[in-house]
Amino acid sequence: MHAWPASEVPALPGKGRDLRIHDTATGGRITLDPGPVARLYVCGITPYDATHMGHAATYNAFDLVQRVWLDTKRQVHYVQNVTDVDDPLLERAVRDGQDWTELAERETALFREDMTALRMLPPRHYIGAVEAIPGIVPLVERLRDAGAAYDLDGDIYFSVDADPHFGEVSGLDANAMRLLSAERGGDPERPGKKNPLDPMLWMAARPGEPSWDGASLGDGRPGWHIECVAIALDHLGMGFDIQGGGSDLAFPHHEMGASHAQALTGEHPFAQAYVHAGMVGLDGEKMSKSRGNLVFVSALRRDGVDPAAIRLALLSRHYRSDWEWTDQVLADAVERLARWRAAVSRPDGPSADALVEEVREALADDLDSPAALAAVDRWAALQGAEGGTDEGAPGLVSRTVDALLGVAL
Repeated sequence: MHAWPASEVPALPGKGRDLRIHDTATGGRITLDPGPVARLYVCGITPYDATHMGHAATYNAFDLVQRVWLDTKRQVHYVQNVTDVDDPLLERAVRDGQDWTELAERETALFREDMTALRMLPPRHYIGAVEAIPGIVPLVERLRDAGAAYDLDGDIYFSVDADPHFGEVSGLDANAMRLLSAERGGDPERPGKKNPLDPMLWMAARPGEPSWDGASLGDGRPGWHIECVAIALDHLGMGFDIQGGGSDLAFPHHEMGASHAQALTGEHPFAQAYVHAGMVGLDGEKMSKSRGNLVFVSALRRDGVDPAAIRLALLSRHYRSDWEWTDQVLADAVERLARWRAAVSRPDGPSADALVEEVREALADDLDSPAALAAVDRWAALQGAEGGTDEGAPGLVSRTVDALLGVAL
């Protein structure tokens, strides 16, 4: 599966700072020192209704991670999956009378278009669950043969008791986990499971649903968590720098994935940091497909909204915060974009050397994009009030905003 084209990232003078970021597993900020190649895995979409502002906010956060690392003169090895076979996708296809593969292909293509418009840097590897199945099957077999998985009426379940570190990613107690498991795709009430929290690794073929040859597992399809584990281990290996996604993935998805990988390899941790973006709401509720309260990037683009303004709206809120999308949020972003473009259109201006360092420091400090925007606002206000004589300043500001914030002025 191919990703989307990369926009050029301008080089800035000097060098950026190492990233200090909030790690869900420890509950505090850690400073990451990835070495010459930073490794990032971000969980992708299930392509049955893309791309709403919750998606966009999450991928914007991890785009900032890439840009901070690139500014430190590192390379970035970024991997993202597409869950192109799963119950919600199949259910939507049945509801709409569509072929599930056509639905997945159409929505994935739309997602690519939205990511391109928003100038999100693409992953080096963009892998669908279906194409990953040949690598998933042997991992499930290994877990079963090691006693870390078991058969239940033809389905294969992972035993969470096989990983002594289970629970360390989310930090939740068993009761909270059980409630979230029921809400987020698990089946804690299924009779016969060794532990209510045990997640499915391989689902035996069901009538009328797609299935694949699982070798000794029998025909079926993979569970959700093992998909990302197989892709991440194949392309990044254990101990990669950041496992990322929305905050609703901390449990069960990232918790279970970490345990799968740790049981498979005997190593810990799966990732050095687990980083989660907040939820975006509309009309007082989390924006989600199940509620139907979605604002789509593609719809805004069709209405003529500049993608740079959409991106500025996302940047105006800290990535870890839960916030509400409103018309005013977008209007403020449109107005900010106009001010910034007017400021950099002049032939000279106040020195921007300090601004570059302010933006760098803000983003290195747990991706504080609101502080970064405020720094650019101050420069633009000074430009409007007093101007300056530095002929290189407007160009440097424009390159800084492009390189570090992904906004083309």
